[in-house]
Amino acid sequence: QEHYGGLKGLTIAWIGDGNNVLQSFLTSAAKLGMHLRIATPRGFEPDLRITKIAEQNSKEYGTKLLLTTDPLEAADSANVLVTDTWISMGQEEEKKERLKAFQGYQITMQTAKSAASNWTFLHCLPRKPEEVEDEVFYSPRSLVFQEAENRKWTI
Repeated sequence: QEHYGGLKGLTIAWIGDGNNVLQSFLTSAAKLGMHLRIATPRGFEPDLRITKIAEQNSKEYGTKLLLTTDPLEAADSANVLVTDTWISMGQEEEKKERLKAFQGYQITMQTAKSAASNWTFLHCLPRKPEEVEDEVFYSPRSLVFQEAENRKWTI
């Protein structure tokens, strides 16, 4: 909102794990007028109950919701590219399996070529290089440090 001047009509592309952060997007995006395009590997989808709520919200608020396994399909025309850690606390023993499952899900400049011309990048930190390449993470389009500062003020 701070960057774009508003949220209504923005398209958010989530590329990564179907975790709690994604589930927050699923329950709120449509209510804020945002379209949501999600790419997760098979077996790492968000909770089906939350997805059903998001589908209902999307119909009610007139937004679009896409769930796919293809990161480039999710990124297509997106204003905001978002990812999060692929290995959350308590999942450390799954690291090898998860890194294999998430191959091809790293957000790169190639991913961004599918996005809208005004794309930006978000990550709630801490970030691992396999999740997003340095060229995206440290680019002028990356809003991760503003995002971190804004989170600081809400704590």
